[in-house]
Amino acid sequence: MLKKIIVIAFLLIVSQSVFAQKAKPTATPIVAAQTLDEKIKAELQNFNGKVWIYAKNLDTGKDYGLRADEQVRTASTIKLPIMTEVFHQIAQGKINWADEFTLTKANKQAGSGTLGEFSDGAKMDLKSATNLMIVVSDNTATNLILDKISSNSVNAFMDSLGLKQTKSLRKIGGGGDAKAYDEPLNKLFGIGVSSPKDMAKLLEMLERGEVVSKEASAEMIAILKRQQYTDGIGRNLLDTVPVASKSGALDRLRSDVGIIYTRRGRILMAITVDDMPVVSYGMDNAGNELIWRLSQILQDGLGK
Repeated sequence: MLKKIIVIAFLLIVSQSVFAQKAKPTATPIVAAQTLDEKIKAELQNFNGKVWIYAKNLDTGKDYGLRADEQVRTASTIKLPIMTEVFHQIAQGKINWADEFTLTKANKQAGSGTLGEFSDGAKMDLKSATNLMIVVSDNTATNLILDKISSNSVNAFMDSLGLKQTKSLRKIGGGGDAKAYDEPLNKLFGIGVSSPKDMAKLLEMLERGEVVSKEASAEMIAILKRQQYTDGIGRNLLDTVPVASKSGALDRLRSDVGIIYTRRGRILMAITVDDMPVVSYGMDNAGNELIWRLSQILQDGLGK
């Protein structure tokens, strides 16, 4: 009996060994890595609003666009083209940095900035007003500057740079209408209109020293690096990662344009989020948070 048991056990072991040798191993399924476009669209899948994007690694030339050529409301990002025209007119000798403005109750504009808190009669030079327009997005400074240089001049300069979709349309709060504002379609855009690709191109030209002069371009980039509203593309970046940017906000819109100076290249991006259903001006605004997440995806996808 014992011999039979031993024989049966031996046969079972042999048969299992033969089966194991003949059985084909199960292949591990190959999952294709998500493309940059797939990652972006996955991020946008559950977002309630519209999004426009253009981004580029200035060191490799690799880029990404989503509705990048479509025109969008600029909000305060139009202050970037306005700044370039200030430097343009300075170079032409039409205006001087020491030119003064006098603050009055009539020319103070509500919203972002600090000049609205200054006493009536206070003096402000053009250089300080230009810095405040970008660094703290001062609305009063912006309107004072537009009174001096005009939206029409801003638009003519943009045209000369080949940025045909970018227009300064009127002062913040109204008035000082540009000729372009007479076009019915442009009235839908408020104070300014552009496209992600246009804004990105302007930043690229600044970074390459091609706007007004190499020195002027470098000075404008330095001002953008001091910009204090970093709830979008500059959020949570280490102090060792410089960002030159300009943001904008309206009730249902958030916009951010800038260059992130990463170790994997200078990643330029222009992102606009519009038609959000909830109005919120806190840091946790859904548009700000989306721009931040998109900026991370773009850095990973376009980095060297």
